[in-house]
Amino acid sequence: MASSTRSNESDVLLSSEGAACLRRLAARYVWWKTPEEAMLFPSRVAAQVMNIGDWDDVVAMVEATGEDYLRHVLKTAEAGQLNMRSWHYWHYRLGLADAESMSVPPMPVRKTA
Repeated sequence: MASSTRSNESDVLLSSEGAACLRRLAARYVWWKTPEEAMLFPSRVAAQVMNIGDWDDVVAMVEATGEDYLRHVLKTAEAGQLNMRSWHYWHYRLGLADAESMSVPPMPVRKTA
């Protein structure tokens, strides 16, 4: 049985397999930080892969992290983390779009003071 750890930013469980996968992907998709620095916020790594990842990396991430973790990432995404195309794709892919009206929630926006 794989061990699980809580993501340091939420109560959503991220398996050790999922964390290892995101750490590997961090080097490629969060190139401006070390993988260790990027993994302080694993949902940001996941969001970056969801936004610009290639097919093989996305498939590996979905398999390693699970759809529940990715739903959490999508529900807590910050403004600018996903482009409109990715935002819509992942809502449909993860079953978060309203099936009857075929609508997707609005994208996150920056809050100004």
